[in-house]
Amino acid sequence: MLSGRRLDLLDPTPVDIEIEDIAHGLAFVARWNGQTNGDFAYSVAEHSLLVEQLFGRIAPNAPTKWRLAALLHDAPEYVIGDMISPVKSAVGPDYGALDDRLAAAIHIRFGLPAAVPQTVKRQIKKADKISAWMEATQIAGFSDTEATKFFGRPDKAILEGLQIKLRPPIEVREAYTTRHQELLDSL
Repeated sequence: MLSGRRLDLLDPTPVDIEIEDIAHGLAFVARWNGQTNGDFAYSVAEHSLLVEQLFGRIAPNAPTKWRLAALLHDAPEYVIGDMISPVKSAVGPDYGALDDRLAAAIHIRFGLPAAVPQTVKRQIKKADKISAWMEATQIAGFSDTEATKFFGRPDKAILEGLQIKLRPPIEVREAYTTRHQELLDSL
């Protein structure tokens, strides 16, 4: 990793994980395989910031630690990349196991339980699907009808005032580390 840490992907340990490595990696991993409108790729870091914001709207009374879990929901992708669901399925269960091991190490590193409770996981997944709908309609060329077919129609109240932003990776990296620190400071 850029921090100098050596991360064993098959047996990751929390002490080898740094937020700067996560933020840097995610800021350079493109969602939608880079097939989005705009001058910059829409990164997993930007997506994660949006998911955390949406989670806060879905579960406004949730403890800060679950907002942190929402921010970190795709953190393993800083080393394994972002694969679309059909590719993940084709790779098989080993991909899921690798993702789970990395997520557990990341969670422990930042004071979360290795596994997020299923109720919280479902809320984060709901925020993730809303984010995917927004991305599809705002930057990936989907019609509302087409996006709704794949991701469901989000509640308009949850979307109010939100707009996808495409920023240079260095800005997204900084925003991700800043939000991470804000959440840690309020735990």
